[in-house]
Amino acid sequence: MGSGKYWRRRLRSLTSVALALSIAVVHTASAQSAGDGVARLEAFLDGVRSLTTSFKQEIWTEDQRLQQTDTGSLSLKRPNRFRWTYEGPAELVVVADGAKLWIYDKELEEVTVTPFDDSVGASPAVLLSGDRNVREDFEVVESYTRDALDWVKLEPKKSSDFSSISIGFNGTEPRRLELVDGLGQTTRIELDNLVLNPEIADEVFHLDVPPGVDVNGNDG
Repeated sequence: MGSGKYWRRRLRSLTSVALALSIAVVHTASAQSAGDGVARLEAFLDGVRSLTTSFKQEIWTEDQRLQQTDTGSLSLKRPNRFRWTYEGPAELVVVADGAKLWIYDKELEEVTVTPFDDSVGASPAVLLSGDRNVREDFEVVESYTRDALDWVKLEPKKSSDFSSISIGFNGTEPRRLELVDGLGQTTRIELDNLVLNPEIADEVFHLDVPPGVDVNGNDG
């Protein structure tokens, strides 16, 4: 499987940002208006220009079997720059520099380069790092409280790997993301050591391709 498809499966699974949704048991579910969710999410997007965090990502099947666990780190800077680093055993680095998306599979010694445009899709990384209004790409369908977090559930308006993306906030800080794909698989991403609005050098969002690594796509 090519590294691009591999990353999409891991971050997607649903088959990961997740950052994701609903395998967990709902302990408390107090319905709120979707408008509350829009306000919370847009307040975050308006107030946060960068962040760093470590994460734990789990992929669950539709029948609630844990399929895969990954850990790593994320640096994000708006607009449209982020760096996902998955730790071993299958190390993977995903870098968006604002113009292109670079996916480096260390095990395969392969880099895949694609334009950073609408083809990237309505992904959680694009949702958190982009500058477009949330309402342009997502419909906020529900807001609720669960596991001491205030949740916002969104559905993409356009074709996407995900059928829904949910973000759990502690105050104004995102702490958990859950993504569900069309097959009912769920990716859950727990964020830890979150730092909002740090100074991040632009060089962080540049991928230095090691000598001897194959590059597929347009890196010019």
